[in-house]
Amino acid sequence: MVFDSDDLILSAKSLGFSRLGVVALDAKDSLHEEMVHFKDWLDAGYGGEMGYLARHQELRANPKGLFAKPANGCRAIVVTMDYLPTTAHPGWRDYDTSALEQPDRAVISVYAQGRDYHKILRRRLVSLARLLSEQAGHADTVYQFRACVDSAPVLEIALAQRCGLGWRGKHTLLLNREQGSMFFLGVLLTDMPISEIRHEPTLPESPQGHCGTCQQCISVCPTQAFVAPYQLDARRCISYLTIEHSGAIPVPLRGLMGNRVYGCDDCQQACPWNRFARVATVQDFEVRNGLDQAQLIELFSWSETEFAHRHQGSAILRIGYLQWLRNIAVAIGNSLARPDCLRSLREDLLAALATRADCESEMLREHIHWAIAQANVRT
Repeated sequence: MVFDSDDLILSAKSLGFSRLGVVALDAKDSLHEEMVHFKDWLDAGYGGEMGYLARHQELRANPKGLFAKPANGCRAIVVTMDYLPTTAHPGWRDYDTSALEQPDRAVISVYAQGRDYHKILRRRLVSLARLLSEQAGHADTVYQFRACVDSAPVLEIALAQRCGLGWRGKHTLLLNREQGSMFFLGVLLTDMPISEIRHEPTLPESPQGHCGTCQQCISVCPTQAFVAPYQLDARRCISYLTIEHSGAIPVPLRGLMGNRVYGCDDCQQACPWNRFARVATVQDFEVRNGLDQAQLIELFSWSETEFAHRHQGSAILRIGYLQWLRNIAVAIGNSLARPDCLRSLREDLLAALATRADCESEMLREHIHWAIAQANVRT
């Protein structure tokens, strides 16, 4: 019995997923080419401290190995979910960029201003699996499911490309004509016999997809983290530095980070395809705690208890309190170095830094002292 793909699409839509594709993963080397590129990227050291990426290589190449005994081979159900909040300014790309020019502001990546997408997508993928199981009724076979949201050794973008859900942009993210790149990806692996759902290919022959000669995402990167089109050195990426990197931020990169305290959207804001970005259809990605208008001094004043309370249910909570303060200290230092930072603001920023200048963490103290020193380095 092959399950009806129309019912699957309707079920996915009812759960807030915007697009869906299904691809079979029966061939042992079905992702061989993608794995070659991935291993080359890791061997070049571009993964930085993300050692977990090097583990379980055989499962990335052959995801059906995640099931003990798949009954009918393996299928990957790939879904997208839009995350631009409904409060986004009509010209959100220019509007959000303007926050980078305000020395009192703390800039947080759009995707992190709402609830933790890992939990939201996983919960809804589990619900999708439950709906599919109910469709199976009293079938003799008990089908297996595995929900993957940045939590399993799965090449999500490669699987999405196989489904025709888009092409890999030069900024390394998945792009498509209908959504740009402002969406989350989730994968539901299953051994349920579901017909493949492949959209009209947007990547017929050229690995460049529909980026053409455009280089805007590469040229706009503050830290020049793209060593080549489609090739990101995570060690220079602000998203990596503020989220994945737990130690001291390299001094040469600090001054390039501006007032970004969690993540970076520059390459997506610059992408022309993101004029088609769609607002979220679920409430979970609405802005919480005024994070779209966050002020550096206020965020830096939060106690650890307040940090945990304000970010409950947020992906930001994952980086921990010290890393949060480290990021803000760097942003304050960069604001102090700006020629347009007014004297009154400079005094307030320095006063905020002084409250933590003797904190217990050696790592945080070093970043705070660096930030204080920037008051004498006007750019």
